[in-house]
Amino acid sequence: MARSALTMTAATFAATAALLLTACGGEDSSPDDIKGAETGASTSSPSASASGAAGVDRPDVSLPEDLKLVFDFEKPSDAEQAAALEDAANYIRALDHGIAQQDPNDPAYQFYSTGGAEKYAKSQIEAWVKDGWTVTGDDRYFDASIDPVGEGKSVLVSFCRNQAKFYSKKVKTGKVNYTEENLDSYQKFSLLMSPSEASAAVWQARQIEVQGRVKECKG
Repeated sequence: MARSALTMTAATFAATAALLLTACGGEDSSPDDIKGAETGASTSSPSASASGAAGVDRPDVSLPEDLKLVFDFEKPSDAEQAAALEDAANYIRALDHGIAQQDPNDPAYQFYSTGGAEKYAKSQIEAWVKDGWTVTGDDRYFDASIDPVGEGKSVLVSFCRNQAKFYSKKVKTGKVNYTEENLDSYQKFSLLMSPSEASAAVWQARQIEVQGRVKECKG
């Protein structure tokens, strides 16, 4: 499995840009407890101290020592936008946590997503587990932007990705599939984020779109 397999089923679950903008016309009508909330908060999570102050138990999104995620984002001055951006990053961490744990039902991604974004995360983890791969290396996310959507609190969070040093690794043998940097290394993520029905302190990804071979992210 190539390192870019994280997006191999994006066509199945990712919304088009128009859908991302219209999917937020109304919030979920039936409030539910946040799935995954039963897992204790991790001190390795960048949100751990904030979540404790807000009275929310966040799931563990810690990663193996050989996997490093870098989010080179400027923190927005607006508190709600900052929270949305932080939990968009936590959604990415949770996805990789599920792959590292080899658990398609990992509670972390369920906590930080719902709808299409939850289905997308589950499908990615299932694909990696089925083929016997996990992840290793450095994965960098940068150039984040946040745009309001509709009349509610939902926002569209977009950012670039450089996965040139992000590799797949065989679980059984530990063999790493090294690849050279090329245009496939650069992607753009767009996540529709909105506050959870169960807790306004938690933002969940509802839809996700992943574009590959994005020249603007290469610079």
